[in-house]
Amino acid sequence: MASSDFSENAGLIARSFVFARREARGLDRYPGAIPPTLAAAYEVQDAAIALDGTTIGGWKVGKIDPPVDGSNRLAGPIFVRHIVAETDAPVAMPVFSEGFAAAEAEFLLRIGTPPPAGKARFTIDEAMAHIDAVHLGIEVASSPLAAINDLGPAVTISDFGNNNGLVIGTAIADWRTAAVDSWPVSLLINGAQAGAARAAEMLDGPFGAARFLFELLAERGIPLAAGQWISSGAVTGVHPVKIGDTIEARFDGGRVVRCTIAAAT
Repeated sequence: MASSDFSENAGLIARSFVFARREARGLDRYPGAIPPTLAAAYEVQDAAIALDGTTIGGWKVGKIDPPVDGSNRLAGPIFVRHIVAETDAPVAMPVFSEGFAAAEAEFLLRIGTPPPAGKARFTIDEAMAHIDAVHLGIEVASSPLAAINDLGPAVTISDFGNNNGLVIGTAIADWRTAAVDSWPVSLLINGAQAGAARAAEMLDGPFGAARFLFELLAERGIPLAAGQWISSGAVTGVHPVKIGDTIEARFDGGRVVRCTIAAAT
């Protein structure tokens, strides 16, 4: 199916995903023809955002490897209702029990001043100028479609980028001078290490993710707002989780953010 012929299917696919999420039920197959391009996948995402109708509190950015349609990253909305601040006791983050679920250690960037309307290209330094805080974080990736990550980035994009939550950890007070790209980062599931890496190994790092997002949303005509978050990419990888798991992301040795995994209802 040509991308130009895909629009009539975008709304039907979006409706299937949005209602499966609302009802916390799984999908045993992709609900239609797979988007033939990333642009077509973002058509589905736009339709799903409109159908969801609630406030976007940020955006997740993920890696595409190998690149597709000239892009090595993708993005999806994070709704305010799914953004939770860390507490003394690990917060319970919901996932779809019949679908896909994973946890990711990420640097979270807060937008201080939105990019100006009409600006379509950014350097990393220009993107950084719009960030006013960086926090530790965990992205909870979950979709009603269990095979979402096996079907390619267009499918991931079409279901909100496979996002279902964000845990906001403590702020990094000295982030502008702390060289966070070089920090060791690890993610543990039930106390066992699932992955370890440094953000410098992830394309052009967290602020490159901000640059990508600003350019993508300018192209899509979607404005950003002060206070919105950017979940900048899985530093140690995408780690499958199950209900009842305890997740711990460690940054720079002693900085930690935690959550538990619960069933969506």
